[in-house]
Parts: sequence; structure tokens; C-alpha cells
Amino acid sequence: MCRATWEVDVIERREVLINGEWVPSAGDGVIEVENPVTEEVIATIPSGDVRDVDRAAEAATAAFGEWSRSSLAQRAEALRSLADIVESRTDEITRTIVTEIGEPLSIATGHQTLSTVRHLRNTADALKDVDWDVQVGDTLVHRAPVGVVGAITPWNVPLLMIAMKVGAAVAAGCTVVLKGTEIAPMSSYFFAEATLEAGLPPGVFNLVSGNGPEIGEAIASHPKVDMVSLTGSPRAGSRVMELASASVKRVALELGGKSANLILEDLPEADLERAVTAGIEDAFRNSGQVCGGLTRMLVPRSRLAQAEEIAAARVARYVLGDPFAEGTTLGPVVSRTQRDRVRALIQTGIDEGARLVAGGRDKPDGLDKGYFVKPTVFTGTPKLRIAREEIFGPVVTIIPFDSEEEAIAIANDSQYGLAGGVWAASTERAREVALRLRTGRIRLNGSPVNAQAPHGGFKLSGIGRENGRFGIEEFLEYQSIG
Repeated sequence: MCRATWEVDVIERREVLINGEWVPSAGDGVIEVENPVTEEVIATIPSGDVRDVDRAAEAATAAFGEWSRSSLAQRAEALRSLADIVESRTDEITRTIVTEIGEPLSIATGHQTLSTVRHLRNTADALKDVDWDVQVGDTLVHRAPVGVVGAITPWNVPLLMIAMKVGAAVAAGCTVVLKGTEIAPMSSYFFAEATLEAGLPPGVFNLVSGNGPEIGEAIASHPKVDMVSLTGSPRAGSRVMELASASVKRVALELGGKSANLILEDLPEADLERAVTAGIEDAFRNSGQVCGGLTRMLVPRSRLAQAEEIAAARVARYVLGDPFAEGTTLGPVVSRTQRDRVRALIQTGIDEGARLVAGGRDKPDGLDKGYFVKPTVFTGTPKLRIAREEIFGPVVTIIPFDSEEEAIAIANDSQYGLAGGVWAASTERAREVALRLRTGRIRLNGSPVNAQAPHGGFKLSGIGRENGRFGIEEFLEYQSIG
């Protein structure tokens, strides 16, 4: 394991983007951005206030009329231009994101930046798939943009989440006020710069910066914001719904998960290693800081020992350290607070009697600085805290079951319902079980995620869907004319 120290100049951003211009924030404070590997401040951004939101909402409202009447070709061209600009800056953007959140460079290029490029292009392509006008008897049913959208995005995939929300809203004909994450905020500034370079009309996209309790709440409660789209915690989602209800706003929420990877008894012996390994790799993406990670692995009790052995072997191959170093496969979690929380939950698992298969609470050897957590696997019951709470770190709980009915019940016994996986002897068999799961996106026998299919959850995992035409339609209202 190795860790590099870097000499870097602190980046200072003092402005926000409103009505197509960089202007000083109305707030007089700053927010410091920390490198989770070196624990050093690498950037500062304005700690804005409600006056920034007021100006941004005014600009978005003024721009909505013209943009809502723009052609689909114009919107598609804008999205493709944004994709081209992001692609041209792939190395710079990726390195900045790696410095902010610590995901290894070898993974982040695809996971963070090129996925954003693909998503913007997919959204442009999906415009043609929306039924914008449908004749129902003598009535025209028209899909109209909802209005001004307030977008609030997280730090774990900071640029992609901006593209998912802003791209779909702009494609729908909406205008946007974005509060990007204050933990990894440079993606917001990269995207804002790209909107100017792409020639997006003034006011269509506006960026304000600051923290959630002030800026996020101001957006959610602003009378000129017609809809709020947030990716965050259930607590944040509940607060947004509460604030939005005062003015009866639409909300779209993606709020995390505790997803199950269900391995059925009929899975051939030869496929068990692939199922367990794929589940571990999915759960440990971005150091486990992914909403849809398969953090509960359900296995037949007769195969528990094999699954534990396979999982431990996969964990042993992870290399923690400097995310810029060749060979590093696991970086830190994003902050001291997050590290301490994950380690505390690992200790809770031990205290509650879970079997520690790999990893543990102790800091990794040779990494005295940085917010690193050992990749950890437990075996335990579905009632343990580690099997029920979203940990948002590299922790998986293996849960044995004795029958298929019990496995389905365990998978569904969660306050979340975002993602899942089913492994069986055939795709058809896996699909039969998947149809009984209360979760939004389910992969069968390790199938890849379809970026044009809807992404979103049940229960505390949120409301609404993203990706493809489904993401665009989230920002549309029906009109009946005739």
C-alpha cells in the first residue's frame, strides 16, 4: 500500500453563474474543500445565501418562456455540445474529481467522466422517444415542460449526477437552478463553464453554491421553482418534500439503498465464484459510496462457507492507497466524518455478533493519513444494523437463507428498494424471482446496467426515475387540448 503527498495550489472560486454571467456570490463566507487522501484543503467556494437563489430563480424564470419553445433539435444539439466539451477535458476533469473524492484514476475516468459524456448523448438521442403529442379522440394530449427546476446533486458521482438531472431537465424544455455538492464542487464549475461554451442561452442554466441547510432549502422552498430533483439521504429527501409541499411543487428523489444480491440454490457450481465476486465488486465501487451497491449478499446456507471463502479472496486483492498510483484499486471514503461513521458501524457489527469474514475496523496498514477504511465482509442475520442501514462505505453483509421464499422475504424486508441482483440457472428463472422483488432496478446473472432504462427506487429509495426518455418525462406535465 502506498500514499502520495501532493503540493497543490488552493483553487479559489468566488463567483456563481447567473443569467449566463459569472457574478460575485451574495454570501460573504467560504467553504473549504478537502482532499480525502492528504486531508489538506485544495479549494474554496462561496458559501452563498438566499439572495443568490433569488437571482438564479429570477433568471431561470425569465429564460423559461423562450427555452420551453425551443426545438428538439436545438436541445439535442446543446446536449451533444456539452458532451463534446466534457469529453475534450476528460483528463483535467477526472483528475480534479479524483483529488476531491479519492476514487482511483484508473476507475474514475470511466465511472465519473466518460459516463457523463455517454449520458448526455443518450439523453439527446432519447428526445425522439418521448411521445410529445398524442391524439386521444378529439383531444390533443401534449407533454409540456414543468418549468423552473431546482437540482441538488451529491458528491459521490458529482459530474454524472449533474448531467442526469440538468441534461434531462434541459431536454424537457425546463430551465435550471443547480446547487452542486459543496464536498466535491469543481464538477459544478466545470459543467457551468461547459454550458457557456456550448452556447446555452442565458438563464437556462444557473449555478449557486453553498450548503444544504441554507442553499438547498432556499431552492426547495422558492416560489419560482416549480420542481425539485434531489439525490441524497432519506432525511434530505424528507426535508425537501416538506419544504416543497408549501407551494405544491413536484419532487423527484433518489435517496440511496440497501440492495440485495440474491444467489439462488439452482445456480450452477461453476457460476458461484462469478456471482459472489461480481457482488463484492459492485458493492465496493467508489469505496462503497454508491447508492445502488449490492451490500447485502443472500446465499443458500449450504453454500455459505464457499461464498465466504470467495468473498475473502476477492477482498484480499484490493490495493488501497494513492488513487493516482498505478495498481490502486480502492481509495478512501470522502471525509473524516464518513470514515468514522463507517468504522463505527463495522464495530457495531462485531458487537452484535456478526462473523467477520474480511477486513475490520482498524486503519489499513501503512496509511496513517487519509480517510481509508478496510474493505470489510461480514456474515450475519438480516436483523443486524449492518444488514439494514445504508453504510455508504466498503462493507458487505452475507446473509444465509434456507428456502427461496425466505430469500425473497429477506430481500424485500428493507426500508429501501433501489437496486438488486438475482443469480439463477437461467435468465428466465432469475426474472421470475426478480418480478417478486420490491426494488427499482434488478440485474439478472450479472447483466450490465442499461443506461436507457429507468433508474429509481421504491420506499425510502425515493420517487421518480432517471435515464433515457424516462428521465426526460420526469420533467414534463400533461396538457389536454381540444
